[in-house]
Amino acid sequence: MVPREFIEELKARCDLEEIIRTYIPLKRAGANLSGCCPFHSEKTPSFTVFPDKHFYCFGCGAGGDVITFIMRQENLDYMGAVEYLANRAGLTVPRDGERRDEGGRRTRVLEMNREAARYFRAMLFSPAGSEAMAYLTGRGLDGATIKRFGLGYAPASFGGLCDHLHKLGYTDEEMVTAFLCGKSRKTGRPYDYFRNRVMFPIIDVSGNVIAFGGRVMDDSKPKYLNTSDTPAFKKSRNLFALNYAKGNCSEQMILCEGYMDVIALHAAGFLCAVATLGTAITAEQARLMTKYTQRVVISYDSDEAGQRAAQKALRILGEVGLETRVLRMNGAKDPDEYIKNHGADRFRQLLANSVTGFAYRLDNVLAQHDPAIPEEKIKASAELCRIIAGSYSHVEREVYLAEAAKRLELPVDVLRNDVEREAKRLSRERRQQESRDAQAAAAGFGDRVNPDMAKNMRIARAEETVLGLMLLYDEHRAAVASGKIELTEADFFTAFGRRVFSAVLALETSDGGFDVGLLGAQFSPEEIGRIERMRLGRRELSENGISVLRESAALLREDAQRRNAEQGGALSAVERRRAALAAAKEQKTKG
Repeated sequence: MVPREFIEELKARCDLEEIIRTYIPLKRAGANLSGCCPFHSEKTPSFTVFPDKHFYCFGCGAGGDVITFIMRQENLDYMGAVEYLANRAGLTVPRDGERRDEGGRRTRVLEMNREAARYFRAMLFSPAGSEAMAYLTGRGLDGATIKRFGLGYAPASFGGLCDHLHKLGYTDEEMVTAFLCGKSRKTGRPYDYFRNRVMFPIIDVSGNVIAFGGRVMDDSKPKYLNTSDTPAFKKSRNLFALNYAKGNCSEQMILCEGYMDVIALHAAGFLCAVATLGTAITAEQARLMTKYTQRVVISYDSDEAGQRAAQKALRILGEVGLETRVLRMNGAKDPDEYIKNHGADRFRQLLANSVTGFAYRLDNVLAQHDPAIPEEKIKASAELCRIIAGSYSHVEREVYLAEAAKRLELPVDVLRNDVEREAKRLSRERRQQESRDAQAAAAGFGDRVNPDMAKNMRIARAEETVLGLMLLYDEHRAAVASGKIELTEADFFTAFGRRVFSAVLALETSDGGFDVGLLGAQFSPEEIGRIERMRLGRRELSENGISVLRESAALLREDAQRRNAEQGGALSAVERRRAALAAAKEQKTKG
């Protein structure tokens, strides 16, 4: 849909290194650059940027070019990433005719969400929304706050939104894909997914309405309904109110559990508050926070469930290198209630007195185990040693050891021995798990990109050899395209291998020729990562000549012939063509 020349200019203007540095720090490692991967949590850098303007993570397998990077980082499809980079570079994306996204395409979903948000807003300010408006004002929200967050109301009717979107030209299938409507199993008729709920639009940092949360106004269940994942939304990769907080959180970010907590904090002047979207915090959300802040204050509910969630958040936020602190609230169950009862100034003081993650854990352990009782002191010390051993930094361990020893009234050296022993055990378990994961990956088990691989590892490896060589070397692609190396799509055993081979060959024989960066339009970011691994795998080997390609191609052909024989001996069209060519060649030789 986009001319090749434009993609080449776009990639030339959008330097991969420069763009990646806006997300993570990079350090020089010989001819390459390295850093901690932005797509998974790690302590030792495995993310590499190569001089040929490609990246690859040897930990999680993410890889590709600048377009693939933006697809992953900003949760965009190929065209969305192209447009994102074009806007950054001051370019206009040319198109052949008008592009219309079908069904579940991101642009179409975003358009529906915008119209749905307008509908919900109109309903809130209509007579039908009087109960919802009374609920919001009763929670202390004024008109300015309601408008700022685009709050709305989904009427109790079964088809109000569906009818509205139908009039605008949207189909039932599109509405279901956007998670705005469902379909009755009995009648097949569409119905509004959100009914009789106060509506909270979820807006991304670009100002797009990407999803919704809906809250009941009484004690009925479920209390909240949230949009499930759609082509425009992944709940594990977004945060509520980040569109406002992003410019106000360089010093710190406040992490809350619910929409109302965030809105109450913003209304009180704490513009750095965000919330997860109906789920516990994820590693993707933690990595997203690192783009905007260095410190996160966890402000979860004071009940048992909230405290368990805080423990998990401490671990996940710590894994991505964020400084974490925990807010302790007495006399209120959440920030919304605390501000109503005590005011914004008292909450500001509460923020200033927030405790470190370790201090929070230490207090929790000592609240459960009385150090005055020998057996309880042993349990407390064992639990604290496990917590301290999980710290990556030796400096952090020493600081925590000193504090724990003081509170337990034990010698530091005694605790240090136990911590070192526990740290070795944890390291051993990590290595064993990594080994198991590597063996499973080598055997193709759990391979979501190429699930056929585990069925025949020998042939799948031969496919990767062929594809890696074709991806790297012009002469090898030319040899296959010209027929010098006899190979067709039907010779490939795995469906993924067939797709890659077909795409590479199609580009090779096109007017513009092959460009690995153009594969991003046909493959997902995960698939591009596998393609990048194939390239790197061959580049690291010394023997990549035509003989290697010929041997691997022969292996694929032999296996294809065996499969055909096992299926009844019938020759495929490709095999018949080969047989005819062989017969013609033999006849010519005799003649």
